[in-house]
Amino acid sequence: MSDSTVAPTPVPNSPRVSQVSEAVIRIAGNSQDGIQAIGGFLARLAGRSEQEVMTFMTIPATISGGPSIFQVRMSSGEVLSAGDEADLLLCFYDHSYASHIGSLKKGGIVLYDSDHVKPKEELLTMYHHVGVPISSLTVEAIGGTGRDKGKNIYALGLLARMFDLNVPKLTKLIDERFGGKDPTIVQNALDCFNSGYGHQVQGLLESFQFHPSENAGRAQVVMSGNEALGYGILAAGVRFGAGYPITPWSDIMELLRRELPKYGGTFVQTEDEIAAISMAIGASYGGRVAVTGSSGPGVSLKTEALGWASMAEMPVVIIDVQRGGPSTGMPTSVEQSDLNIAVFGGHGDSPRVVLAPSSVEDCFYTAIEAVNIARKYSTPVLLLTDQGIATRIEAFPYPDLEKVCQDISPDLTPVVDHKPYDLSAPDGITRHVAPGTRIASGKYPVVTGLEHNELGHPGGSGKNHMDMNAKRRNKLRKLAEELPVPQVYGASEGHVLLVGWGSSKGPIEEAVKQSRKHGEAISSLHLKHLNPLPNGLEKIFSGFTHVIVVELNDEGLYGYGQLCTVLRARYCDPRIRAVTKTDGLTWKVKEILQHVLTLTK
Repeated sequence: MSDSTVAPTPVPNSPRVSQVSEAVIRIAGNSQDGIQAIGGFLARLAGRSEQEVMTFMTIPATISGGPSIFQVRMSSGEVLSAGDEADLLLCFYDHSYASHIGSLKKGGIVLYDSDHVKPKEELLTMYHHVGVPISSLTVEAIGGTGRDKGKNIYALGLLARMFDLNVPKLTKLIDERFGGKDPTIVQNALDCFNSGYGHQVQGLLESFQFHPSENAGRAQVVMSGNEALGYGILAAGVRFGAGYPITPWSDIMELLRRELPKYGGTFVQTEDEIAAISMAIGASYGGRVAVTGSSGPGVSLKTEALGWASMAEMPVVIIDVQRGGPSTGMPTSVEQSDLNIAVFGGHGDSPRVVLAPSSVEDCFYTAIEAVNIARKYSTPVLLLTDQGIATRIEAFPYPDLEKVCQDISPDLTPVVDHKPYDLSAPDGITRHVAPGTRIASGKYPVVTGLEHNELGHPGGSGKNHMDMNAKRRNKLRKLAEELPVPQVYGASEGHVLLVGWGSSKGPIEEAVKQSRKHGEAISSLHLKHLNPLPNGLEKIFSGFTHVIVVELNDEGLYGYGQLCTVLRARYCDPRIRAVTKTDGLTWKVKEILQHVLTLTK
């Protein structure tokens, strides 16, 4: 806990009360014990309490479940990462104790289920151990009817007491979570929570209260990255989606399947990935941008149809929630290793736009931006998120929905004439008219995957192919001119510039903050627009001695990560180097700083 101050203890023999600005809580056990539920309750409570919050979770890739963690960082001020080390470790089993005790700060608190955990003697002086027979007390709380099912909610009650959390808000969250089920389930959950909250924990030296939030009075929403992407797609005006289930994209698919019909839309679960993107392209041809999505293996299957969309200049959005690869790889782990397939994947020259949101809030607004770019430039847009953001929970200011929500219904206004592939169009930017639009000239265009002339009819001459390739290429060059140049975090000149993309933004910026406090000339730059890149990056790079790209993929044959390779190819600058990792976990701040020290000493 940071910035702690001790308040007077009014009751003899009770724990002293410390005022804290933030706390990092790591919950370790098995996934089938509801580990994610505890973390989700804490995170959503933080959001509803006007605090900032960020979470991180690991889940097993097997259906039978297994070891799992959920880490929550709650703060009265700014939160940039889920935290390198925990202030409190809640563990349910010996394996969770042994595996995660090293993630705890020295002197931190270990709250353990004494029915299943036996602390190690050599660690008793290093960490403050607090044992509670959580499993057996849970059985007592609900009369033994559910054995120890509900121990996660009992433990939530313990945490609520230790951190003086808002009980009415927590009980409301519990009621919302279980309210649609049998009333006895809700009652059992509340009984478990209240019993945990009322338990007098022996050996607890202090409890904690959070300082008033810096965001007091701010209306916030709290959700995961997948939820934010789904709602962003709805706000953008998309009313058709198609997909095939795959972790970790499936949550977005389920949200759209549930929500789209409320707005007159449709989501179709198709028989495979090829059908999903084909249906989305067909719906986009109908006059309104559609969406599909997947993770790495499914994106591979979509690449032929993606090339068709590029050739036919169809506006369609493809979401790729990246995970560890290749093949089925590590389906529940975080990785940023699909950039190559997003930018270059496919046969022939098939330019497309690639965007990567950096936070849960950014997921919402980037979804809208992706739809608008697809519409304006008549091009497929790949939106690269990753498992780190997909499952992460954050709180952010409530969007102004009246401003951001848009109607992209087809315009069927009659036109005099129309060439969907007009070679004389400025910067190569043309748009299709929706089928059913009356064209007075009587010259109705067609759409094909073959190379074509200006009306879409097959035309395979060499000159025509060169002209059409230039058209498809030049409109993305025009987009690059219009993209905003990203802002440097920190000073605009210095010794080291850290470059990142996707979910690594927060840890990178926290590394910069820590370094600058110690007088080190380190700054960072985060890229959302990965293809095309915004113009002017080389001017930013020129202000630094070292440019280090931080990304979650392998260094490859030549020692560079995927974005680093793109940047070196684009700018031919040997100062651009990379630090990478593929352990399936998000970056820790100390890892980034250690790599920087190694590369620049």
